[in-house]
Amino acid sequence: MRGRWAGLGATHPREAEVAVVGVGVAWVADWFNSAMSSPEIASLSWGQMKVKGCSTTYKDCKVWPGGSRTWDWRETGTNHSPGVQPADLEEVVKKGVKTLVIGRGMSEALQVPPSTVDYLKKNGIDVLVLQTEKAVEEYNALAAQGVKVGGVFHSTC
Repeated sequence: MRGRWAGLGATHPREAEVAVVGVGVAWVADWFNSAMSSPEIASLSWGQMKVKGCSTTYKDCKVWPGGSRTWDWRETGTNHSPGVQPADLEEVVKKGVKTLVIGRGMSEALQVPPSTVDYLKKNGIDVLVLQTEKAVEEYNALAAQGVKVGGVFHSTC
């Protein structure tokens, strides 16, 4: 009977149970942390973005810990001017991000009004507003550090 739990480094069945539960908890914690980490933006080129672990190619995208999706400007009536509105960011903010990165486009044609930055700051969120290539670099660096970072990125003008 001893052989059944000895492989777990246990000398008693109760120790074996604790060892199995301990491994299970560690595995679940690792899985949860990886599932809830901010996904890496794997590639960016004019009009195309890929997020690691996602088969979709985005033109504009939203990312947050545990997910991503298309940023469809039609949902909120967004245009290059006046630009990004709080309504564009609400979904990402609700995911509990601590930092939000906004990519304004390759030529920075997408505007970000002060009221949008104020909205994020009032919610206790650090904000970075950058040209999209620089925004992706910053976002990926923060994600790699384990920061709960989200972003909205425009991949054309």
